[in-house]
Amino acid sequence: MKKKFCFYSILCLLLTAMPLIPAMMISPKTSAEQSTQNSNSDPKSEIASETSEISQISETSSNQIYHVLDITSNEILEVPVREYLIGAVGAEMPASFETEALKAQVVAAHTYAERQVLLAENRSDLQGADFSNDPDQYQAFHTEQQLRELYGENFDIYYQKISNAVDSVLPEILCYNNEPIIAAFHAISIGKTESARNVWGNEIAYLQSVDSSSDCNAPNYEQNSSYSAEQVQEMLSSAHSGLLLGTDTANWFGEPICSDAGTVLQIPVGTSIFTGQELRTIFSLRSACFTIEYDKKTKTFIFQTKGYGHSVGMSQYGANAMALQGSDYREILAYYYPDTILKTV
Repeated sequence: MKKKFCFYSILCLLLTAMPLIPAMMISPKTSAEQSTQNSNSDPKSEIASETSEISQISETSSNQIYHVLDITSNEILEVPVREYLIGAVGAEMPASFETEALKAQVVAAHTYAERQVLLAENRSDLQGADFSNDPDQYQAFHTEQQLRELYGENFDIYYQKISNAVDSVLPEILCYNNEPIIAAFHAISIGKTESARNVWGNEIAYLQSVDSSSDCNAPNYEQNSSYSAEQVQEMLSSAHSGLLLGTDTANWFGEPICSDAGTVLQIPVGTSIFTGQELRTIFSLRSACFTIEYDKKTKTFIFQTKGYGHSVGMSQYGANAMALQGSDYREILAYYYPDTILKTV
């Protein structure tokens, strides 16, 4: 006999419990499948306060070199902006995507980097770098050699395609109140993007929920993960040492509270209450939009997820769908980041 919990609408809350707040999200006054490593990372430290002071961007200043901490060698790489954007887009979005979607990703990557430069002086983990290439903390970045290995025999075609996209929009970044925005993005939404408030706890004017129903047609939009009851108990107890689950395994998980988009905001688990983001982290789920079934016969919990990533900001598959329908990168960016302005640096 199975007990099924379906997580549909109500309100919105917290984070992709990838525990902090996005490194992208402190104000200056923070994949698609194989290639989008950063779609699972959170700009958490950056959302901490949209009020902290950092100097605003200058129309005439352009960072010609980014200093990137390589987490493998622990060395700081000096990477020209153009080279960095090629490597970031190559690491974060499939090169097979439409050119206008790639351009939108270039602008998002450039905006992210410029914002991090302004925030870097407040971070003690960078050893003087602007950011690192750790996809769990910052934006992913591949060197040309890594892209050669990724693309194989298609390297020349894909590298040129991304380079052309970079060259066509290189000076542009997205701004709000004359500051680089928190250019959050993810691989696949759950049919709607989520507001920053629901995922990270802070209201951000340009990170609101918008329809992205084309994502429902993306590869692996739905995916299951299974864990034995023993594994679930061990993983939950490790994350919450004082948790009591009770003897009725089928009732370990209670009825959830969900956002309008479908993200699990809160759910009773034993004697405690978890956010959907916390469970996403504990069980390595692709998103915080999930249902849970318990199969008494096999003593197994089955998590069915929809989407991939935190669902805030630009959906990469959604951007590609818009491009296929004739939208250019400006229209894509304006849709997923409303009320923002393209500026040159």
